Amino acid sequence: MKRRYKHLDFFDESARTILDYFYYYFNRLKELAISRFEYENMPLTVDTRYLELKVFENTKALFFKDDILGFLTLAYADGGRLDIYGNSIKRRAYADNGYHINRDNTNSVIIYDNYLRRSTYNDITIFSKKLALLDHVININVNAQKTPILITASQNDRLSMLNLYKEYSGGAPVIFGDKNLNPEWLKVLNTQAPYVARDLYELKINTWNEALTYLGISNVSIQKRERMVSDEVTKNLGGTIASRNSALNSRQYAIEQINKMFDLDIKVSFNDFDSSNVEMPNSEEVDNNE
Repeated sequence: MKRRYKHLDFFDESARTILDYFYYYFNRLKELAISRFEYENMPLTVDTRYLELKVFENTKALFFKDDILGFLTLAYADGGRLDIYGNSIKRRAYADNGYHINRDNTNSVIIYDNYLRRSTYNDITIFSKKLALLDHVININVNAQKTPILITASQNDRLSMLNLYKEYSGGAPVIFGDKNLNPEWLKVLNTQAPYVARDLYELKINTWNEALTYLGISNVSIQKRERMVSDEVTKNLGGTIASRNSALNSRQYAIEQINKMFDLDIKVSFNDFDSSNVEMPNSEEVDNNE
């Protein structure tokens, strides 16, 4: 029974490790997701971090004005009938502290995360699972390079086999066994685990870049970037820009409605915190280098 519990503990530890990797990547991608947009002229009573957090978690948030607190952007629940475009007419906004208020389509505006009104939360979860699994497999492959030998023996000879392996791993020129050691009982299998961690790491980088592309964040995953010209970079960023526009246009549409309804001058733009750091040579420099 004790050996069974130890066996379960091993798998529990493995599961906890994967879970740690998952939350690491999920939190990193979540932070990038809620930091993608920059708002100008937003009323001071609106917390844009909270706005993006609720949009990330719920795919939408509600902008409205409270007679006492001023302009707010909170999570909300749909209620009642829908208009011809599928938007709820009645809306019940609420906050984590118990605050709630009823609004409708005449005094509030819905801010959607993207044109599909699909959850970014779920998609980031998928990427995080893939990245966590790749990290876990990389660690397993690296460890397999350290102990690529499988020794089978009876339970009674386990301690003797462990001591023999210590001498083997320590580089002993001669290994001595006592007279009770029967070579017929001993089987050694070389697992010959191939070293694929480098390929797995490259796959992880590609998966990470795929997640950045999904979020609309610029990323250049081509190794020989000194041979790329500006037009090539632009073409490679086409998918990134398309993904970015879905989320940005959805917010810009909501901001236009907000400005018109409440006579405000709010602006929203994409906070491209990556592409400004990418320095690429121009065509003339590439031709000269070649």
